[in-house]
Amino acid sequence: MKKYIFLLATALFTSCSSDYLNTTPTSTTSPNTLYSTTDNAKVAINGLAKLMIKQYQSQGFNGEGTIKMYYGNYSGKYFYKDLPGWANTQNFMWVNSNSASYTNYPWHYYYMLIGNANPLIEQIDNAAGTEAERQFIKAQALTYRAYAYTQLCQFYGQRWKDSDNGSQPALVLRVNSGKEPLPLSPLADIYTQIYTDLNEAIQLFESSKMEREKNNFYEPNINVAYATYARAALNKEDFTSASKYAQLARKDFPLMSNDDYRSGFNTPNSEWIWGCYNAPDETLYYYSFHSYMGYNSTAGAVRNTPGCISRVLYNKIPDTDLRKELFLNPGKDYIPINNGELSKDAEKYPQDVALNKEYRELFPELQKNAKLYKYMQFKFKVTEQPGVGNLNNFRSAEMYLIEAESLHKLGKDTEAQKLMNELIQPRDPEYKCTTTGKELFEEIKLYRFIELWGEGFDWFDLKRWGDSRVRNTFKDIKKKENQKEQISDDLYDQFPSTLAKTIAPDQNNNWTYVTPIKETDYNPEIK
Repeated sequence: MKKYIFLLATALFTSCSSDYLNTTPTSTTSPNTLYSTTDNAKVAINGLAKLMIKQYQSQGFNGEGTIKMYYGNYSGKYFYKDLPGWANTQNFMWVNSNSASYTNYPWHYYYMLIGNANPLIEQIDNAAGTEAERQFIKAQALTYRAYAYTQLCQFYGQRWKDSDNGSQPALVLRVNSGKEPLPLSPLADIYTQIYTDLNEAIQLFESSKMEREKNNFYEPNINVAYATYARAALNKEDFTSASKYAQLARKDFPLMSNDDYRSGFNTPNSEWIWGCYNAPDETLYYYSFHSYMGYNSTAGAVRNTPGCISRVLYNKIPDTDLRKELFLNPGKDYIPINNGELSKDAEKYPQDVALNKEYRELFPELQKNAKLYKYMQFKFKVTEQPGVGNLNNFRSAEMYLIEAESLHKLGKDTEAQKLMNELIQPRDPEYKCTTTGKELFEEIKLYRFIELWGEGFDWFDLKRWGDSRVRNTFKDIKKKENQKEQISDDLYDQFPSTLAKTIAPDQNNNWTYVTPIKETDYNPEIK
């Protein structure tokens, strides 16, 4: 990964001017030189991978990890960090603010990827090298662009069912390296371009007959193109395509072993289709994804406020499912002290003191000064301090879930059941999928939350389905009980009142981020 350094120093670092969110590549190296050979273009592809783990705007914004943490996890239904001061972020109150950094960041980041993929796509056909190399590199650049637009659609496009068949304006469609102002294109046009890019990428991957090097999991290959296609098609409710490409994407990427599942989600294994590279020489220190998540991290963001699963979701995981082992089980007696933090008062709360001792013995890599919370996670851990660890973007489990959901929507419940059994039984040998219809759909959704917990899907899935983000606080539940209202135990949760908000699909601008002012100030074509 040291080969990143040349590219970032000479080509893909964007300027500090106000030009178009700094997303177009500027360099002391002429583009004609940079893309003149396939060897140089390979370095440019590595640079695109580097952009996915680079720090932007401020310390907290760092490539793909920020998308997963701040947006997918923090704003979701079943992820908890004891950060009441982050209420505006966790309740996604910034969606209507065109000047907020949280509104700007996804736009800035993904258009940076697009702005650096475009010249590669335009110029690689003339690069010196073999035809196979040119085809493979172009396919990779097209896949990057399609992935970036797929992600942008989830933020700035309305959910497909509310978009009037994609007629609502959503994004600027930039498919060349020009800087000319352009209007917002309809969501349907963006998806058409995504499909066009991926169809061409797949054809080029096939005709090149090339494959990424064995350990280069951070580079796109044909399976990454298939996976991007599956995710985009699912969001577009094109269930036929989603099912087809999800199956193709997971081919040759068998589900990880149970030992791998317990190993910390920081190192590529059999089912990692695509990820982001991270190592001590390429670290973001205290601002990487794992510095916010890895249970053994020295970072204050973990030691003081570890990531936790919500009690509601935890209780829905069967006791026979190994995934339940990856969270601190407080037992049946739920007494929320300090919003879930284990008390050190042995006289009043001996159970908390016992749990602290038990889990420090089970997970000896915990920092001595780390606070333990009920339902805290042990799914993610760092390989080196404070936050080193590779990051997964696509894995086969997601593809199983996409395919199962799509087959159900296509009326093929028996096939969907078979897939659910293939996915879940290795983790829970007593699981058997027998539901159909609406109950099957709810089961697929539940296991999507369980399987992908903490990986940055929660908020995006809720938006796509048009489901409310429901969170409860223990005190509010108790108040209702005192008023003689019967409350199910399933609703008791550990969120503090500022974070325990129910947000309906038609609230907060239908969960759709507005176009950032840094784009509209530059681009007079957006009215």
